[in-house]
Amino acid sequence: MKSKCEVKNETNLIRSTEFMILEQLRLMLQRRALRNPSVYSSYTLLVVAIDFGTAFSGYCYSVNSKRDVSSKVNEVIWDKEHGFRSPKTRTCVLFNKHEEFEKFGMDALLCYTRMRPKEATEFYFFENFKFGATTNILSLAISKTLMITAQNGKQMPALKVFSESLRYLKDHALKTVNESMSDFRFTSDDVTWVLTVPAIWDNAAKEFMRLAAEKAGLIHNTFSKNLIIALEPEAASLFCKTLPSKGFLAEGTNDLKMEHKPGMQYIVVDCGGGTIDLATHEVLEDTYLKECCSPSGGPWGSCMVDDEFRAFLEELFGVHLWQEYKKNDPAGLQKMMHEFSIQKCTEKSEVYIACPYNLTKMAAEKQEISLFFKNDGATWSDGSIKLSDTKLTSFFHNSIENIIREIQKILDTPEINIECILLVGGYATSIRLRDKVRGKFEKQCKVLCPNDPQYAIMKGAVMFGNNPTLIRSRVCALTYGIMTTETFDPKKHDKQKLQVNNQKDYYYCKDIFFKLVEKLSFFYYKQHKVTYTDEPGVKQIGSFTVPLPKGYTKHNVKVRLDIKFGSTEIKATATEQISQKKRKSN
Repeated sequence: MKSKCEVKNETNLIRSTEFMILEQLRLMLQRRALRNPSVYSSYTLLVVAIDFGTAFSGYCYSVNSKRDVSSKVNEVIWDKEHGFRSPKTRTCVLFNKHEEFEKFGMDALLCYTRMRPKEATEFYFFENFKFGATTNILSLAISKTLMITAQNGKQMPALKVFSESLRYLKDHALKTVNESMSDFRFTSDDVTWVLTVPAIWDNAAKEFMRLAAEKAGLIHNTFSKNLIIALEPEAASLFCKTLPSKGFLAEGTNDLKMEHKPGMQYIVVDCGGGTIDLATHEVLEDTYLKECCSPSGGPWGSCMVDDEFRAFLEELFGVHLWQEYKKNDPAGLQKMMHEFSIQKCTEKSEVYIACPYNLTKMAAEKQEISLFFKNDGATWSDGSIKLSDTKLTSFFHNSIENIIREIQKILDTPEINIECILLVGGYATSIRLRDKVRGKFEKQCKVLCPNDPQYAIMKGAVMFGNNPTLIRSRVCALTYGIMTTETFDPKKHDKQKLQVNNQKDYYYCKDIFFKLVEKLSFFYYKQHKVTYTDEPGVKQIGSFTVPLPKGYTKHNVKVRLDIKFGSTEIKATATEQISQKKRKSN
């Protein structure tokens, strides 16, 4: 029998060996990255993919040396201390009256809903803020000053709300990973971070997330290769193509097997809280994927169902009473909406939503509370609002109709031949959504949903972080170009654009839109044809200044401009050819 000293020495030896192996793997990955930087975005052992959603947020991770899709992806279970076992926590964040971070997730929600009404008016509670904020980001300059509104009407800078939320998720991830290790400790610099975003987001919104990640301490600067932006439907697609038949829900008459033969085309419908994101992919000969058409979608996620329920409550109790209640008891309203968000995806034929005490009291002062109900699928039942299946389903109508219409647009595209529709994301847990989509399209193609649709994006994003080249090509959604000048031609140029040099011997046209990539500082345009950069609809998305070496002027210095398209972000680098100084722009 071994002594305690011998056992302790063996344990220390194992830990020391583990540390040496991890260090060797780190150096090996670094050498690989230097040999092939296009494949390995960074040489970290740890990949953490954060799905920062409108309604729910979470992450998955992998620790390995292979950096390929076969790597084990670790899941994280949230909110066990509150009686839940969830793949994600609520995207809620709470700040105190001094705008200092207090709590995130379910902790923030429960803390806020337990506050007295007066206390709740002093705090800043944000929920479902991602979609509303990012739709207002027209440029990076605007994003730095953008304000968003808390539940009680108070405002804070959007950048701070986003960055503190990401900081919490970063710290939670590092703590989770390090607790699973022995002596080895990861820091933020040891991680390749993957942030998922909707495919329909523009470049300004993606750049805002990079800036928020920098402020949160995930990376040191916005150009860091340790942060990868992944498109949510692409990530889900990568995950689903690895699933066996038993990995999908057994519903309808579908064959549950998802064929991945070359040429097979399918639609990924990412059903999130704020947005519905659709991407169309085709399987290539090497099982890699290519995009068939530009992403599409809109603000039709599960939050739209919540909005319909709020509108119902306002109509039920009357505008004046409802607005007064919202103002005086934001925490009580939040508790009620949380209960609805949990029950809306249930398979039950009817649900009961507890009515907050303050709302019940205010309503009872007007009239007998049961008189508010007109028996149109909603009734009063001992302190709760009872919703029939028909009434609950009616809240889904507008959302589902928009989703079906968008899917139909893709199916009607002549060059597209869809064999399968994949439903992923938290909203895909709704049987009402799945049944409607399946009922509409099952005769045309398979309609599949993974057993755990909430994990699809996070796990796929880890795979993408391990190998970003899994998506071989994308379709450009916009026409991109740069501002240039050219010799003035009165037959084709606007006279108002005429310019002349100082020597009066050269006439040129300014503001020419030089097209780099067509739709099938940088500017984009939603149409195919554009002549000048100041035309309506043309938007500047980036710029930088290149310093000139001493003794030289702009007339005798060459600058090389490299622009990289095809990834999830546009990257540009300008190199002054004499000093080789570089300037970057995302």
